[in-house]
Amino acid sequence: MTRRLTVRVPATTANLGSGFDCVGMAFDWYDELSLELLDHPGLEIAVTGEGSGDVPTDGSHLVVRSILRGLEAWGAATPGMRLTAHNTIPHSRGLGSSAAEIVAGLTLAWGIARPDEPVDRSAITRLAHEAEGHPDNAGAAVWGGAILAWARDGKVSLVQLPLADDFRAVAFVPDFESKTDDARAVLPDTVSRSDAVAQAIAAAALPLALTKRPDLLFDATSDRLHQQYRAPLMPSSHDLMLRLRAAGVPAAISGAGPTVIAVGLDEQLAGIDGVDVTGFTVRKLRPAGGVELL
Repeated sequence: MTRRLTVRVPATTANLGSGFDCVGMAFDWYDELSLELLDHPGLEIAVTGEGSGDVPTDGSHLVVRSILRGLEAWGAATPGMRLTAHNTIPHSRGLGSSAAEIVAGLTLAWGIARPDEPVDRSAITRLAHEAEGHPDNAGAAVWGGAILAWARDGKVSLVQLPLADDFRAVAFVPDFESKTDDARAVLPDTVSRSDAVAQAIAAAALPLALTKRPDLLFDATSDRLHQQYRAPLMPSSHDLMLRLRAAGVPAAISGAGPTVIAVGLDEQLAGIDGVDVTGFTVRKLRPAGGVELL
């Protein structure tokens, strides 16, 4: 008898300005994937929505590679599989699409290997971090909400940051892509002492701003470590971010870009109405829970 597993995984943003590689947040914007376990060897893949026609439909698909990684880690045999991916998270836009695929694949692997056990989010976070290299997007996709995460000696530490009930976000998504590797390649090896101090102040304030002092969000989402250096790769996004901030909106480049993300309470986002966002698709978002095995 064919067995089916379904997983739903959220879009995420990373950095939020000053929280470079360590702060992430999940939103109510999802990819949903179904996996049928076949009674014969083989692999079939169907993709609809974002990436259809572009992503591979063989064993090199990131979800499939993540499934295989999880099955190996948890000591399970590889079954015949039919994967159907319904993608809505834009690819290469700084909204965690790669992290979502990795987390989805690992969660499906858990469902195969441990069908009678609750999802071990810590185990999935550890393997996702090994694949991603940093735990911000992956941690948010696994646990949901806002998270502060870091890794040392192969161990991932993660703190969930409880957000206010009326916390909101707005994503401004352009029609062009930005590759994470390209965005990392332009970052300098060193920064000035004044920039390092300003970044440390903002990063120290960011968890407090997200949890108890939203009035600090504008200053806490400022950045001198990465956004200015990535501006030549995404000038329209960087310009929109600066115009939003000039209107008093806590805005940042989402992840490696080129999406711009604005976060805060309704009154902090009110300034968006006076900013020209031509060339960007606007999507209003709320914080959401992490990956679900349905």
